[in-house]
Parts: sequence; C-alpha cells; structure tokens
Amino acid sequence: MMTGAALIGIDSCPIEGFNYDAVNQILADSAAFDPNEWGVSVIVTFGYRAKNIKPKSRKSLKELVTWLD
Repeated sequence: MMTGAALIGIDSCPIEGFNYDAVNQILADSAAFDPNEWGVSVIVTFGYRAKNIKPKSRKSLKELVTWLD
C-alpha cells in the first residue's frame, strides 16, 4: 500500500506502538472485521505534504574521512 501510494505521489507513515487490543476491539465492535480471523498489526496514515522537502546536503567522503597510511 505504501509503495503504491508513493508511486502516485501520496505520502504515508506507518505507526506502531498503539494499543493493539483497543483498536482491534473498536474495529470488531463496528463490524469492520472478525477478530477471530483478523487483527491489526500496523496503522498507516496517508496524505499530501504541506511543504516540499528541502534537498539534503551531504559532505563528500573526502571531507568526512581521513585515511591513515
């Protein structure tokens, strides 16, 4: 899903660390799925950026590494 979204210009962000039991219960209570057959492992948000990302600036390898002979 995330790769497909990126290919059409939509950003995404996986979210872990949420209360799995509570989310599974909410979805089961709303008849979204059968908790005996399915479960949530990750939540993903999708959307468009509010601002463009600045290009990354990186130092060259020569500036970062000193080789000792």
